[in-house]
Amino acid sequence: MATDRSYTRRPWSRLEVEAVVADYFQMLRLELAGQKYNKSAHRKAVLAKLVSRSPGSVELKHQNISAILLEFGAPWIEGYKPMGNYQQLLFEIVEERLLSDDEFDAVATSAVERPAVIPEADNFAGLVVSAPVIRRSEDKSKSLRNRFRRGVKRDYLALEQHNRALGKSGEEYVLRYERYRLHQLGAAKLADRIEHVAKTKGDGLGYDVQSFESNGKERLIEVKTTSFGLEAPFYVSRTELDVSKEKSELYQLYRLFDFRDRPRMYQLKGPVDRHCILDPVSYRARF
Repeated sequence: MATDRSYTRRPWSRLEVEAVVADYFQMLRLELAGQKYNKSAHRKAVLAKLVSRSPGSVELKHQNISAILLEFGAPWIEGYKPMGNYQQLLFEIVEERLLSDDEFDAVATSAVERPAVIPEADNFAGLVVSAPVIRRSEDKSKSLRNRFRRGVKRDYLALEQHNRALGKSGEEYVLRYERYRLHQLGAAKLADRIEHVAKTKGDGLGYDVQSFESNGKERLIEVKTTSFGLEAPFYVSRTELDVSKEKSELYQLYRLFDFRDRPRMYQLKGPVDRHCILDPVSYRARF
């Protein structure tokens, strides 16, 4: 592939990185607030502040910023898929921005805490997608150190996890999907027996929905819902992990993502730690 040699390969300066980060955060604030913006116009404007940088290099910086925000448990622009291998200077400037940008904090907090409505759906075709593939070669411990040993104003993904309206809407959506799935398999009687156990029996079972396979075998479903994209991490309790192992043949975790805009879902069958790298992020202290 031919390259344009008018663009240099020199290291990015602090001023250049600050300009790209500021522009990214402006787009992100608008997106979280539900306001429209033009990515091409933003890219053109920021390129005018840089010297001999290509549109592709700015695009890559945007993807790097998404990856850093993901490490910090913050929202990112989904159109810029997270991409690792970023420069330390970029990490530091994004971190500084997270700590100092009160407007972003207010908009992001509002976005993850606002109530959710169950999306209408008569046909669930296209809902289920492939789960992300685990990347064991990456140094996850490094990202954890970055996230929890440095100054972080707020873990927005954890905050969203406690949004009960979003969680319950996700569970209700899965109930509808399960009834649809069993009807499609010709098991209407089983569809009528599906139980929302998180509602009828409480939250401590390690799963939210008791459904069935077409042969009558139980399917125990834990539902995790996010407004963010496919790559968003989720939190798993000790009970959920234990049940996923003890009842591995029955257990499935349904991860709903992009829930507010265009819900999609992937499924993890059996022990959760078979599919994900689990990071111990908290402990319960007792006497």
